[in-house]
Amino acid sequence: MVSREDGGLAARLVSGDVRALARSISIAEHDERAGWSLVGSVYSHTGRATLLGVTGPPGAGKSTLIGSLTRARRDAGRSVGVLSVDPSSPFTHGAVLGDRIRLVEHVLDDGVFIRSMATRGRLGGLAGAAFLATLLIDAAGYDDVMIETVGVGQAEVDIVDHADTVVLVLNPGSGDSIQAIKAGIMEIPAIIAVNKADHPQADELVRHVRASLSLAPRADDEWEVPVVRTRADRADGTGELLALVDEHRQHLADRGLLDARRSIRLRNETLALAADRFRRRLSSGAERAGVVREALEQVDAQQLDPSAAAERLLETLTVADGR
Repeated sequence: MVSREDGGLAARLVSGDVRALARSISIAEHDERAGWSLVGSVYSHTGRATLLGVTGPPGAGKSTLIGSLTRARRDAGRSVGVLSVDPSSPFTHGAVLGDRIRLVEHVLDDGVFIRSMATRGRLGGLAGAAFLATLLIDAAGYDDVMIETVGVGQAEVDIVDHADTVVLVLNPGSGDSIQAIKAGIMEIPAIIAVNKADHPQADELVRHVRASLSLAPRADDEWEVPVVRTRADRADGTGELLALVDEHRQHLADRGLLDARRSIRLRNETLALAADRFRRRLSSGAERAGVVREALEQVDAQQLDPSAAAERLLETLTVADGR
């Protein structure tokens, strides 16, 4: 049930009101019923935006590249939403949300919406509410939504569940880049951008990347991952990269894979949201929290194995909810 206030907020969001969009994302970040209702009220307006994920090791130039891509899209008359995810401190849970600093040239552009989010301990390179925020930006009518992840490592590949096309950004002369080539992250990009292409080791990195790709199994869609050289600070290679993004999207659409991928993405995110909310509900309430503590203490004392403890907690929540 959407309140009158939320209903008005939803209407303003769909009409393109930037303040309403910003407020809506803030509500959705709390992951409570008000946010769920708000997303539900605009969900039918989603599915139109082009979703581009940009990931890669720290310092690869992801933010600068997104700024360059945003400029090119704006020159083409397209509106752009940017969702930038920054890491949270494991101790204070604070974060430096620096996207407006890194994308300063676009801050005053009415056709560009920029939003920072903190991971708040979420692994995978993205914030837990990133999926809902993406839906809201899409519903607000932006043509392109660019999602920048935290600088990722070997297993942080959540971006594949958020974007139609994933661009992996690597920079030469970085041990992190070589590590990324060896990691599972090489399995998710549709395009690889070797940024800072004027670096003396750029050619070497391109060779490493192509050698790694040659060993990887080809996907069912038979898309061959291209490697493009970029220099984001000068917009070199931006046009070629965007042409490849559009080509990949058309490739998916021609083979009926665009809708299929979105369906898989929606299902995965639905299950992830359910798991997150299940965990919170499991540990909420004094009586239920006591059962959780008892089970965990028994695991610590080796009186109960983790699998059996998990089953007990599942049963506890099921019984408590009357199901």
